[in-house]
Amino acid sequence: MLQLENVHAHYGLSHVLQGIDLTVGEGEAVGLFGRNGAGKTTILRTIAGWLRPSAGAVRFAGKDIGGLTPDAICRLGVGFVPEDRRIFPGLSVEENLHLGFLQTPGRSAKQKSARLDRVFALFPCLKERARQLGNTLSGGEQQMLAIARVLLGDQKLILIDEPTEGLAPIVAAEIFAIMMQLKADKHAILLVEQNVRRGMEICDRIRAVERGRIIFKGDGASETDRLSLLRAIAV
Repeated sequence: MLQLENVHAHYGLSHVLQGIDLTVGEGEAVGLFGRNGAGKTTILRTIAGWLRPSAGAVRFAGKDIGGLTPDAICRLGVGFVPEDRRIFPGLSVEENLHLGFLQTPGRSAKQKSARLDRVFALFPCLKERARQLGNTLSGGEQQMLAIARVLLGDQKLILIDEPTEGLAPIVAAEIFAIMMQLKADKHAILLVEQNVRRGMEICDRIRAVERGRIIFKGDGASETDRLSLLRAIAV
């Protein structure tokens, strides 16, 4: 579904990604782990079109997307939940969610209603707070809203950046449960997560990132590989 081949990316003169090779298959969860500043978020931004690769190829469903705009990539089926969530504070929960329909223009009112019902079934707290403004939600509720908004499109791959950062453990556990449900529903996921041990539990494959390179590749189901990844990033 997703393939990166020898991808390089720069912020100005700073060479951030230095030859990334990465794949994500249909219905698969892949985790990127490493220290702050290792390049994990930059990988997601490059896939989503927020940053243009300076070399290499980014392909989604066989199509080269490396030079496309973020909205074009989104319409192809790549959803991005950024670290800062990008919730509109002055809009209600329902209004924030309806912005998600911009990912798939042309839907009928009936199709939109059915999709919204499915999202509310996954996030019942958002249905209860449908009329509340975005800035009145807790951090965990805002994170749920950010994920739910992406799901209103026909996204085949979801990029999720640090979904539990700053959340209380009990709220983080709820976010992890939601990601497990997304995986069970056959969404492909590329996850960046600071809680390495919990994050690895979701992932079929795990990758350690350091200084813009992937320095370790392992199987998420292998305890040996999990320990090797922890050693690689010194967590």
